[in-house]
Amino acid sequence: MPQTDSTVRFSNRVENYIRYRPGYPKGIVETLQNECQLTSTSVVADIASGTGIFTRVLLENGNNVFGVEPNREMREAAERLLSSYPNFVSIAGTAEETTLQAHSVDFVTAAQAAHWFDLARARTEFARILRPAGWAVLIWNERSTDTTPFLRDYEQLLTTYGTDYQQVRHENTTGKLNTFFAPSAFAERTFDMQQNFEYAELEGRLLSSSYAPLADNPNYAAMLTRLRRIFDDHQTEGRVGMEYRTRMYYGRLSE
Repeated sequence: MPQTDSTVRFSNRVENYIRYRPGYPKGIVETLQNECQLTSTSVVADIASGTGIFTRVLLENGNNVFGVEPNREMREAAERLLSSYPNFVSIAGTAEETTLQAHSVDFVTAAQAAHWFDLARARTEFARILRPAGWAVLIWNERSTDTTPFLRDYEQLLTTYGTDYQQVRHENTTGKLNTFFAPSAFAERTFDMQQNFEYAELEGRLLSSSYAPLADNPNYAAMLTRLRRIFDDHQTEGRVGMEYRTRMYYGRLSE
């Protein structure tokens, strides 16, 4: 059965998440610097920060970052992986209840996460913790589903074996962003990115997804047999390419 509580559904996928999830293009920070006055002194709340993949991008920019994460296993992984950054503060909180002080941050970011939020409550909380003229930034790495034969077959695998794949796709949320940012306008930027995998890496990438059956699921073996066949059919010199379009939405929020 799929794990319906979004705060715990990644608990048994942490190591694969760390190893095989994609990072984020440098154009995100460059855009925020050029258009939103992001500087190294900006204070950021990275919401549902997970294992810290995007948090690290902000820390490397010099920002003081509150990583707000409800899942204990993912939060502890981030604390371990980011322990060398003195400007990182780990927070046990949610998008709807961050525990942060009012008007305490310049940016609120959420990377690959906002589709898990109660958007109305999260918007209220983000507006509360943002300083005047602060920015909300929502980011998704959108995996291409039909640009290559491999990606078409991979998408079919997810449709066939994913426990609740269609229900949790982030596109279910991005259609609601006019309401999230209203009455303010918001902007969108896109960036292209790619990962290249050997078979073991591709398997880890699949198993990092919350909707992928794990070993205790009766569909697990059949799914991996299909994955192996897809890889063998499409590999070039032992690797396949997974293409992404990274979408960033950003704007100001009014309380």
